[in-house]
Amino acid sequence: MNTEQPLALLGGLTPSQFMKRHWQKKPLLVRNAIPGFVPCVGRSDLVALAAEEGVESRLIIDSDKGWKMKHGPLTKRSLPPFSQKKWTFLVQGVDLHHDGVHALMQQFRFVPDARLDDLMISYATDGGGVGPHFDSYDVFLLQAHGQRRWRIGRQKDLSLQPGVPLKILQNFEAEEEFVLNPGDMLYLPPKYAHDGIAEGECMTWSIGFRAPQEGELARELLLGLADEAFEGLGDALYRDPKQPAVSEPAAVPAELGDFARNAIAKALQDAHLMDSLLGEYLTEPKSNVWFDPVDDEPDLSTGVQLDRRTKMMYDDRHLFINGESFRVGGRDARYLRQLANDRTLSGKAVAALSEAAQEALRDWMCAAWMKTL
Repeated sequence: MNTEQPLALLGGLTPSQFMKRHWQKKPLLVRNAIPGFVPCVGRSDLVALAAEEGVESRLIIDSDKGWKMKHGPLTKRSLPPFSQKKWTFLVQGVDLHHDGVHALMQQFRFVPDARLDDLMISYATDGGGVGPHFDSYDVFLLQAHGQRRWRIGRQKDLSLQPGVPLKILQNFEAEEEFVLNPGDMLYLPPKYAHDGIAEGECMTWSIGFRAPQEGELARELLLGLADEAFEGLGDALYRDPKQPAVSEPAAVPAELGDFARNAIAKALQDAHLMDSLLGEYLTEPKSNVWFDPVDDEPDLSTGVQLDRRTKMMYDDRHLFINGESFRVGGRDARYLRQLANDRTLSGKAVAALSEAAQEALRDWMCAAWMKTL
């Protein structure tokens, strides 16, 4: 992607300008971000998706008795009448299930894939919404159908309403207000409070971003490190030939503590291992994603294309795909990085790969991680 090309999607800003001026800093309202936008997923499509096992969905109703929330699968019969006001249902990760939605997501790849998460679609009847709240991640709110009124503000008081099944702000204070029409889009940085209310029937597409928590990331890396530590560090035993006799046998020897800390430090010093574990973590498919392997002999001659559910990234030394890592270099690295960036690779480029790299592509095709062009 040309990061210096002005985009209508960003209101005429280049991706570089947007990232410098707005990303994680301040909101951006873009009128007609996608001119003539016609959603490729309609209400009936969304209802059908919400009913599927393995698709994350929620029903939220704002009634006189308070907020109610129900998790999917949501059959059509479980939804209120579409003539009833003040309810909404949300379907997460629609880009995993629909090629057109996945294609739209590609327009936001001026942000690293390691941060780009998924696209959620929310349908609401008149007056529907999820209450004033904030997200811990960046989000683009693209209006797909109908109108939604957004009130936004920098919220200092993040206290939540008690006894509510949603994280609704207790003392929301709006600073700005906008009505979005189809094709309009609003970007909000993390923790920027917002409240969207449907004005008539509407659908909003939310492009969300991944922001791993420090503790979560450390836990995942340490779990991976634990699996590799014994083989990587060997079986050297703790030795204490100078250990004196003790009168307090329950006290842990300081030398044993040093031995343990040194063992951890040695494991952490393996930069290649830590890089591999990070890439594997970032490309691990979500729990509701699975692939159906195929038995046909792969034909690479026409080129390959990644499946929309496949995550593929790389660093200076490694290639990562769906939770697995590989050391690559030279021509193979150049072409496989091209595959990760473009999500396609021509037959000519495939033919230039080493036999080992081509064999890896065949394995990935058999695993249904990619397909022929």
